[in-house]
Amino acid sequence: MNTVRLNAYAKLNLTLDITGAEGGYHMLDSLVTTVDLADRITLKRRKDKLVRVTMHGRGADIPPEENNALRAGEAFAKAFGTCGADITIHKNIPIAAGMGGSSADIAGVIAGMGRLYDVSDMGALKSLADRLGSDSGYLLSGGFARLQGRGERVEPLPFTPLHFLILLPKEGVSTKEAYARFDELGQGRAHRTEEALSLLCAGNTAWAAKCFGNDLFEAARSLEAAVGEAYLALKSLSPLGVSMTGSGSAVFACFESRELCLWAGSRYRGKCRKLIAKSIEPQMQRPIRNPFALGKEEIQE
Repeated sequence: MNTVRLNAYAKLNLTLDITGAEGGYHMLDSLVTTVDLADRITLKRRKDKLVRVTMHGRGADIPPEENNALRAGEAFAKAFGTCGADITIHKNIPIAAGMGGSSADIAGVIAGMGRLYDVSDMGALKSLADRLGSDSGYLLSGGFARLQGRGERVEPLPFTPLHFLILLPKEGVSTKEAYARFDELGQGRAHRTEEALSLLCAGNTAWAAKCFGNDLFEAARSLEAAVGEAYLALKSLSPLGVSMTGSGSAVFACFESRELCLWAGSRYRGKCRKLIAKSIEPQMQRPIRNPFALGKEEIQE
């Protein structure tokens, strides 16, 4: 196999509870889902150890020393003793929004190189991904899941169809600054995840959505006022629930259908960029073969 193409999907934290700290890191308990917004990644086998990454779209001007996709490719080649790859990434996931764009690219590169070089040990791939990005191990498979610890403890959950209107403030929020502000504020912890999970498992999506929330929201809002403004704007549109994903700045509202998301989006009059998305179960490890490629190319969705 010489070429692999795949989608690296974004995620939303439906809940995010900070449960404590350990070893200098915040511990979390979070209900997450992947959504149908993705970076498109193409990987081509090289005959040497070199890894090259070319990026297109929003946020494509990442310097090499800060490019996590490049780090992932180099780490994979070193860990599994393979040759390198030429990697092209078309960015669609917003940056600094809490939607896992960087982590998705790490997961996509690791999954793609695993296919290029026939490395199928998912335990080893996830271990590598976990070392490189907090959500990357989860994003190797995606879908509905509960994340705990630093995000490395992944409990897959039954799929739940959800529809979202997402608002993206112009400015992002630094993850490091959001956690530091959270510590400064000394906020109480609501522990929403357990309740939301119980309601979802009981099939009560509407009540579960009322539990959606994020312990970092107040911190993010204090750093970027547009986060709070977007939240209030979404709240006024009568959704099932509203929350922020990750450390921000993206805020989302959950609705019963895509049609209601479109209706709500048409009523929004603010300055934030709007996205419509739905929960999905990616099949990154279930390749769809191109019948014309004669074994030379593999496409994954």
